[in-house]
Amino acid sequence: MNELAYASIEREYNMKQREKFLWIILGLLVFILGACSGTTENESDQETDELILAIGGEPDNGFDPTTGWGRYGSPLFQSTLFTYDKDFNIVNDLATSYSLSDDGLTWTIDLRDDVRFSDEEPLTAEDVKFTFETAKTSGSIIDLNNLEEVKSIDNDTVEFTLKEPESTFIYLLVSTGIVPKHVYDDTYNENPVGSGPYQLVQWDKGQQVIVEENPNYYGEKPNFSKLTFLFLSEDAAFAAAKAGEVDVASVPPAFANEEVEGMELIELESVDNRGIMFPYVAEGEETADGAPIGNDVTADKAIRKAINIGVDRQTLVDGVLEGFGTPAYSVADNMPWWNEDTVIEDNDPEKAKQILEESGWLENESGVREKDGLPAEFTLLYPAGDQIRQSLSITFAELMKPLGIQVKTEGKSWNELENLMYSNPVMMGWGSHDPLEIYNLYSSETRGIGYYNANYYANPVVDDYLKQAIRATSEEEANKYWKKAQWDGETGFSSLGDAPWAWLVNLNHLYFVNANLEIGEQKIQPHGHGWPITDFIEQWHWQ
Repeated sequence: MNELAYASIEREYNMKQREKFLWIILGLLVFILGACSGTTENESDQETDELILAIGGEPDNGFDPTTGWGRYGSPLFQSTLFTYDKDFNIVNDLATSYSLSDDGLTWTIDLRDDVRFSDEEPLTAEDVKFTFETAKTSGSIIDLNNLEEVKSIDNDTVEFTLKEPESTFIYLLVSTGIVPKHVYDDTYNENPVGSGPYQLVQWDKGQQVIVEENPNYYGEKPNFSKLTFLFLSEDAAFAAAKAGEVDVASVPPAFANEEVEGMELIELESVDNRGIMFPYVAEGEETADGAPIGNDVTADKAIRKAINIGVDRQTLVDGVLEGFGTPAYSVADNMPWWNEDTVIEDNDPEKAKQILEESGWLENESGVREKDGLPAEFTLLYPAGDQIRQSLSITFAELMKPLGIQVKTEGKSWNELENLMYSNPVMMGWGSHDPLEIYNLYSSETRGIGYYNANYYANPVVDDYLKQAIRATSEEEANKYWKKAQWDGETGFSSLGDAPWAWLVNLNHLYFVNANLEIGEQKIQPHGHGWPITDFIEQWHWQ
């Protein structure tokens, strides 16, 4: 649940800001000490079997897959039943094969018989059963409500029985790392034991995690025996890269054009998108907690359509992201379930104006459009402290002026947004390797549930397609319905149809990487949580 995870990060923002200055000073001191140490260039470039990485934040809830660890990248310490290859084909990991009953309810999975956890104990079907039963009752973002029962048929065979067919169940098998029943307890999230390529050896909270190669790993042996993950702010990570103290550093677009000696910039395509969620219904209702629902301006389809057609997405990419991104047209651009017909090739302000005028939105003497006395104006909210979302919001507001739409922008805390998002447009961010995100954002059954479908979108035709996608018994069949829900030639939730969102940009994920380090080809990155760049870390090597 992307925005929920992001909200928890934002709540710590003020504390981290106080830490930022200290980290910058620390980075500069490291640089000065390194310059004075007398180390020669050849010595500093010497290749080792250890890496130091500053690639993202510290996981709020630790390293427990039953509560969500690993859903936005490799769980690293744990193995999964299946995994994605670089082209998003689902391939075996712990599993050797699986079968699905004709009614789509029973998944039978055969397991490898040579897998041991890092503590030497064998991984069996009982551990798989325990993992999914624990995840189901964890109350976390892992939705296993449709799981009726899990059985361990024998040591190497596990059987899942669902209440109803669910094509997206396979993605839970891809993203959920297996935990060991024999040592799992309330502290597992801080002391994970798994069967992945690495094992945790030290966690200094707020500072770093140190991991070492798991000698029992059954897969491809990593080329690096030790990894140190530093939890640095973006400024401090860049300072550490400049000082030559890290091998990989995640950086924002503001630093991407800088030169860093001995490192090269790697741009990774992502589905880490930003877009505006428009309240879809008219004003007048309230949530059970008393939050207002609806917005009379954005409830008008003409407003939403005109914005989608009239906004210059490439200007946002070039100006706000400094070119490090792509225009976005959906929540799932370039994923296997994306409908390519939803692309808006070029923004067309004149067509946008025509849509508004034909719908009765006429300019007044101030240049702002009105319809039946209602001005075409609204406040666009964004999470305070998020520089990219703030800049996107401000630039978007400027781009709307020629259309006669007046947009004010205002930053709010996530606590405030949780009350205001049902009645105000909000600059949101999503992007997942799981098509279930489409269902969560656009199904009428998820209206008002947390950050999902907070704009109260509903379309019965779309609902039917979404249900058919969920109940499909193959990925191919499911993807056909996911695409129809976006646009079937007559209706859908994309900008061609109801346009309840204006998707704007996909962020490129940017890393400074040691020039001698080869990280290989990566798949499209998800929303910016977890450490997705580590998906294929076993294949990393010195050139």
